[in-house]
Amino acid sequence: MLYIVLLYLGSGIIALWGIAHLIPTVSIVRGFGVISRDNRLVITMDWIAEGLTLIFIGFLIFFMTLIAGPGTAGARVVYRLCFGMLVTLSILSFFTDTRTSILPMKICPFVKLLVAAFLVPNMI
Repeated sequence: MLYIVLLYLGSGIIALWGIAHLIPTVSIVRGFGVISRDNRLVITMDWIAEGLTLIFIGFLIFFMTLIAGPGTAGARVVYRLCFGMLVTLSILSFFTDTRTSILPMKICPFVKLLVAAFLVPNMI
């Protein structure tokens, strides 16, 4: 039962983190100052893409747990893939986000790793 709670908790955390990622998009892009239109579009796309990716991972974990159940072979594959993506995004964030002065960006890789850790008991 605890492992199922961790799945739902993790899916909620990462989906909310993705939503929180989308909210400041305009101010983040403005924070770059005067940059070309192309650069603004690329930064906007990247910021939105990561937020949507995190939301998708959260929804995928949630609905796989709800519909298929955590003990199924398909669920274990999905949890492993989500684990891999979260760890990959965490590594990327570690080498980029943690070097900024923005606190939410500094904790971003740790939020991703926390949710990845919640998946581990259900991957086996």
